[in-house]
Amino acid sequence: MRWHLSTVVAALGLALTPIVGANEDRMALARERMIADQIAARGIKDGRVLDAIRNVPRHEFVPDNLQGNAYTDRPLPIGNGQTISQPYIVALMTELAAVKAGDKVLEIGTGSGYQAAVLAKLTPHVYTIEIVEPLYNVAKARLKKYGLGDDHVRLGDGYKGIPEHAPYDAIVVTAAPKVIPQPLLDQLKPGGRLVIPVGAVDDIQHLRLVTKAEDGTISSRNIIPVRFVPMTGEAQKAR
Repeated sequence: MRWHLSTVVAALGLALTPIVGANEDRMALARERMIADQIAARGIKDGRVLDAIRNVPRHEFVPDNLQGNAYTDRPLPIGNGQTISQPYIVALMTELAAVKAGDKVLEIGTGSGYQAAVLAKLTPHVYTIEIVEPLYNVAKARLKKYGLGDDHVRLGDGYKGIPEHAPYDAIVVTAAPKVIPQPLLDQLKPGGRLVIPVGAVDDIQHLRLVTKAEDGTISSRNIIPVRFVPMTGEAQKAR
């Protein structure tokens, strides 16, 4: 029997569409379980943050062979020695940043692009920078879907921030320096919030919430112990 190409394509489409749809349904269900069991159950209450997590499919930000683990309660490798953070940590850092609609936000360490995509659900004014070029290239393509164009996704050393768009209402850092980079404090708007893990990779790191008062006074408090990959580049020279 001879088949026309159009007939084969149509048949495959009919066969594949239910499979794709069923997979997306499974992922959506896994995402809801993640929000309920891993995030809301641990005290994340901000409805805007929960909705942002709900509307960013985490499985699209991990390697294909790990998509089945995308909604588990742990970080996952994304290549080049980097990871996508545990879902709860992403939600906690986002809630601590207290992003309002219209805020300008800087993310240091784009990685997979997941944290930036979540932030972009809260404000369109998100800028993110990644030092590892292969990760930057992949994340840049992914983040166009979330309204973050070329000017919003940068290749460079996050220690230096992105000064041309400063000051920022919030800065979220997804790699741990030994000390808080002064350029990031300088780029934080008075009244702004910096969420950052601090500590050497072989020591206890703490997630810190740093605030800048209207008079420029800096204060910080430890939130929880964490373990992040180290911030590279200029941060490695700091003491």
